[in-house]
Amino acid sequence: MAISSDVATADLAGTKVGRVRFTIVAMLFVITVINYADRATMSVAKPGLSQDFGLNAAQMGWILSAFGWSYVACQIPGGWLLDRFGSRIIYFASIFFWSLFTLLQGGVGAIGLIGAAAAFYTLFLLRLLVGLAESPSFPANARIVAAWFPASERGTASAIFNSAQYFATVLFGPIMGALALHFGWPYVFYFMGALGILISFVWLKVIYSPKDHPRLSPEELDYIERGGALVNMDQPKPEKYVTRAELELDYVERGGLKTMNDRAEDKKNPVQWGYIGELLRNRMMLGIYLGQFCINCLTVFFATWFIPYLVEQRGLSILNAGFIASIPAICGFAGGVLGGVISDAMLRKGFSITVARKTPIVLGMLLSTTLVICNYVDAYWLVILVIALSFFGKGIGALGWTVISDTSPKEIAGLSGGLFNTCGNLSTITTPIIIGYIIQATGSYDWALVFVVANAVVAVLSYLVIVGEIKRVELTQPT
Repeated sequence: MAISSDVATADLAGTKVGRVRFTIVAMLFVITVINYADRATMSVAKPGLSQDFGLNAAQMGWILSAFGWSYVACQIPGGWLLDRFGSRIIYFASIFFWSLFTLLQGGVGAIGLIGAAAAFYTLFLLRLLVGLAESPSFPANARIVAAWFPASERGTASAIFNSAQYFATVLFGPIMGALALHFGWPYVFYFMGALGILISFVWLKVIYSPKDHPRLSPEELDYIERGGALVNMDQPKPEKYVTRAELELDYVERGGLKTMNDRAEDKKNPVQWGYIGELLRNRMMLGIYLGQFCINCLTVFFATWFIPYLVEQRGLSILNAGFIASIPAICGFAGGVLGGVISDAMLRKGFSITVARKTPIVLGMLLSTTLVICNYVDAYWLVILVIALSFFGKGIGALGWTVISDTSPKEIAGLSGGLFNTCGNLSTITTPIIIGYIIQATGSYDWALVFVVANAVVAVLSYLVIVGEIKRVELTQPT
C-alpha cells in the first residue's frame, strides 16, 4: 500500500487550516500523565507502606496487580460505553472516579495500626476500584485520535499520548518521592487524587467531538475528514423508523421469544458482542494483541517494581530514586515521540503502512532487551545508562495504539480498542505477581529483569511472524 505525494501536500496544508486538533492531543497527554502517575503511586509508597504494615514482596505483588484485575475485566464494557455514550462524558467520569479512589488509598495510612491483613485487603480493594475507573481511558484515547487526526498524523498523535507514561515519572516521580520522604506515604495518594479530581473538570472545558467543537474551523474539519479522521464517530445516529407490521413480523418469526418493545429496542441499539469473536479469529489482530501484552510488561515493571528495584537492590533513598527514575523516563518519552514521528515519516515517503508501523516496533523492542545487562554491571552510572537505553527503545516500539487505530473496524472502534487493551493489560495482572514471587524466592531482581527482557523478545517475534500485513479489519457481520 503506497502513499501518494498528495499526502505530503495535505500534511503541509494541515499546518495552515488550524491547530485545534493539537489542543485535543495536548489534553490527552495531560490526562495520560495523571493516569500513569496515579498508577505509580503504589510503587513510590511501597517501601514505607510495606514497612508500616509488614507486607512482604509477594503480598505487595498482589496489591500492585489488583489494578490490572478490574482494569482488564472492564476493558470491553468500557469500550462499549464509549461507543454508546461517547468519549467526552465517559472519560470525565473515568478521571473523576479513579482520582477519588486514589485519594482514598491514603486514608488507609490515616486509620492507624489496622494490621497487615486489613491493610492488604483494603488496599487491594481500592486498587481494584482504580483499575475499574481507569478502564475506558486508553480506548477513549484511541477513539479521540481516530476522530480528530488524519491517517498521516495519527502515529505522531498516538505516540504523544502514549509517551505520557514516561513523562509522568519525569514530572511526578521527584514530587511523590519528596512527599513520601517528608510527609509520609499517604500524602502521595492525597496529592495525586486531589489533582486528578481538579483536572477532570478541566477536561469538560477542553474536549468535544470534532463536529461539536466551538472553535474548530470548517477548513480544519474538512482537512481532518478528508485525511481519514472518523469525525462522525460520536455524532447521534438517526434512528430507523420501525413500523408495527415489521415488529409483528419479527415477533412471529422469532416464535414470540421477545416482546415487540424488546425488538424495537434491539433495532435501535444492536448488540455488538458478537464482533469480539470475529476480531479474535483474525490472525493479524491476535499478533497485535500478543505483542501488546509483551510490550506492556515493560511498562508495568517500570510503573510497579522499578523504584523498589532502585531502593532495595541499588541502595538509593526513596527521594533519590524518584529523581533517578526520571532519567530513563525522559529517554522513554523521547523514544515514544520519536517512534511515532519515524513511523509517520516513513508513511509519507511511500512505505506501506505495514513497514512504517512494524519497523519502529521491532527495532525499539530489540533495543529494550539491553535491560538484562544490568545484571552484569555494578557501576551506578552504567546501570542508569543501560536502563535509560532500554526504555528509550521501549518508547520507540510502543506504537500499539497507532496500529489499533489503523486496524480497528470503524463501526466498533471503542469495542475494538477495549479488546486490544484487555489483552495487552493482562500483563498488569501477571507481571507484578510473577516479579513479586521471583523476588520473594530469590531475594534478588536479577531473574525479574530476565523475565521482562523475555517478553520484549516475544513481542518482536509476534510482529515479525504472526501479524502479517497491517490493514483495517472489515466486519463480515452487519452492524
